Amino acid sequence: MGMAAASSDDTPLLLTQSHSVKRTGTVWTAIAHIVTGVIGSGVLSLPWSIAQLGWLAGPLSILLIASTTLFSSLLLSDTYRFPDPQFGTHTSASYLDVTNLHLGVRNGRLCGLLVNISLYGFGIAFIITTAISLSSIQKSICYHNKGGEAACEFTDVYYMLLFGVVQIVLSQIPNFHDIKWLSVVAAIMSFTYSFIGMGLSILQAVEKGHAEGSIEGISTSTGTEKLWLVAQALGDISFSYPFSTILMEIQDTLKSPPPENQTMKKASIISVTVTTFFYFGCGCAGYAAFGSDTPGNILTGFGSSKFYWLVNFANACIVVHLVGAYQVFSQPLFATVENWFRFKFPNSEFVNNTYILKHALLPAFELNFLSLSFRTAYVVSTTVIAIIFPYFNQILGILGSIIFWPLTIYFPVEIYLSKSSTQAWTAKWVILRTLNIFGFVFGLFTLIGCIQGIVTEKIS
Repeated sequence: MGMAAASSDDTPLLLTQSHSVKRTGTVWTAIAHIVTGVIGSGVLSLPWSIAQLGWLAGPLSILLIASTTLFSSLLLSDTYRFPDPQFGTHTSASYLDVTNLHLGVRNGRLCGLLVNISLYGFGIAFIITTAISLSSIQKSICYHNKGGEAACEFTDVYYMLLFGVVQIVLSQIPNFHDIKWLSVVAAIMSFTYSFIGMGLSILQAVEKGHAEGSIEGISTSTGTEKLWLVAQALGDISFSYPFSTILMEIQDTLKSPPPENQTMKKASIISVTVTTFFYFGCGCAGYAAFGSDTPGNILTGFGSSKFYWLVNFANACIVVHLVGAYQVFSQPLFATVENWFRFKFPNSEFVNNTYILKHALLPAFELNFLSLSFRTAYVVSTTVIAIIFPYFNQILGILGSIIFWPLTIYFPVEIYLSKSSTQAWTAKWVILRTLNIFGFVFGLFTLIGCIQGIVTEKIS
């Protein structure tokens, strides 16, 4: 990961990298990282999203957003290596790196701000989702032990605090390269609970003998209410494909040969294809099972079914998955902040000194006081915000809205146009500019709708 240096405010911010960490990643580890980052809490809200949009617009929205995400990931993959006249080939270890190199400091700062806001927001969303899953398990056990009429209401705060404690410990893992094992476990968990949610939905629809739902989606009392719910639904779907924010960090773990961009493109195609299959399956099956009563988190709809034990297992898998996903999205932010401190304070022992702690019964542990204090404060802050704003669907929608246009469309398109020197008003230029405009309008629409949703929830 890099340290920043710039000669003036108008020159590109070039990042020099330390390659002391051996890059051993393959297409399979890249797929594990992507799946861990992509198939997460977002998949649980997709039936609700399709319920707002209906049978036609819902699946079509998933397909369009998936295609856009894949297109931008293929563009970004080719920007990892950059010919530098002074230092030879430069490799980019982050999204910020790439934007600085191709679009300059001002765009780089904006990109860095948006990336870090989104990474921080993902951590908050994962805490909320974990608490919902753990609370669902406890409620299910309570209902089946005491009966359906029992008062089984539990607060999510304790689960959020417990998740925060676990993340404080895991956040001391040094860097992104050291969490491959965590991503593999998390990816397996994500496939498991996605299969369970899909299977239970299909089973319920079969038992009913028909599919619920309609072409226009859930009816509302007013057109304005419908408009805001559609905006929230589209924001949730755009949240379900967020890996552009961590694509360069994943690519920086890949060994070469073969060229990193080839491996990353293959991993992106496989991952987006697989996740889209699951999204279609979970989203459509969930809407078919519940229709107008589709819950915001699909698994909460099966809490009282005879397969409650399977639902509890799925919720447990979600918790394990999100433990890993929190690290996948937090490690790039940790690296950015800590590298900035190391550049600004090169002589500080607090910032730069790393101590090796050894115990006869335990493996050696690296302790850096900057990492310990910053990462602990980071986890505490995400936990506190999650406790204050525990609004699952609206939080997902806002995050998706904030990052979709700038990080999935604008920067990849602008970087490609800069790198390829595409002439203005050619067919390619017009298509890419049109995509940019569409993405901006889409993101603004979903952001307004999701903010309105949180305001409504807070008032009620």
